[in-house]
Amino acid sequence: MLAAALLAWGGDAGAADYVAVPAGRLVTVLSGGNAGNPPVKVDRFAMRSEPVTNGEFQAFLAAHPEWQRGTAPPIFVDANYLRQYEAADAADAGDLGKQPVTNVSWFAAQAFCESEQARLPTWYEWEYVAAADEHRRDARKDPAWRARILAWYSQASNGSHGPIGGKPNFYGIRDMHGLIWEWVDDFNALLVSADSRDQGDPEKLQYCGAGAISLQDRDNFAILMRVALLSSLKGADSTNDLGFRCARSLTKEKK
Repeated sequence: MLAAALLAWGGDAGAADYVAVPAGRLVTVLSGGNAGNPPVKVDRFAMRSEPVTNGEFQAFLAAHPEWQRGTAPPIFVDANYLRQYEAADAADAGDLGKQPVTNVSWFAAQAFCESEQARLPTWYEWEYVAAADEHRRDARKDPAWRARILAWYSQASNGSHGPIGGKPNFYGIRDMHGLIWEWVDDFNALLVSADSRDQGDPEKLQYCGAGAISLQDRDNFAILMRVALLSSLKGADSTNDLGFRCARSLTKEKK
């Protein structure tokens, strides 16, 4: 059976590799459209070094059958949830098991992370790590780096993903770009600037309208595309190119 074959690739979910990321400051694309806004502080945390795979998610489903396709409550998943397993068979399990899980809702992703005493990363945490290349903490001003990432976004999705295991970035974290999109914990608040969150400005919630003017660094189009996608989703939605990785809060570094 496919489930049993995928389970063989799942391994021990509790043994996932989490990489400690030092605290720092981030000039985020969500900086309210004002270049004078100060960077946001990102506290020290740990992040999975790779996205969650189909094999790992199958191990989670074996331990938590309430999240299996056809069993999970419709309020938490949509019709696309885990549909990749329907067309696959045991012969596909080796390749599929090493690929990132997709067609998974925010609710299911959060449940997986909680099962290994973790959570989904915040947008600031994800953006902070995603700004790095192989040698620099922040490569976003490098046109060559931006072009390399944008080249992946310009490719049409063929419904299949390669295995995880790209080159590690400055923090030792892989596949932040070039493989899948990823859920973040606060996906439904990304078009609300820091100011509008405090002031309750409803206009900032509009998806391609007033909310869009709160975005900074419009040259970093690839990252803005992620903001647009995530902001358009509901927690039960799932797509063929959307997966996730988990994060853990760490105690603050001693001064």
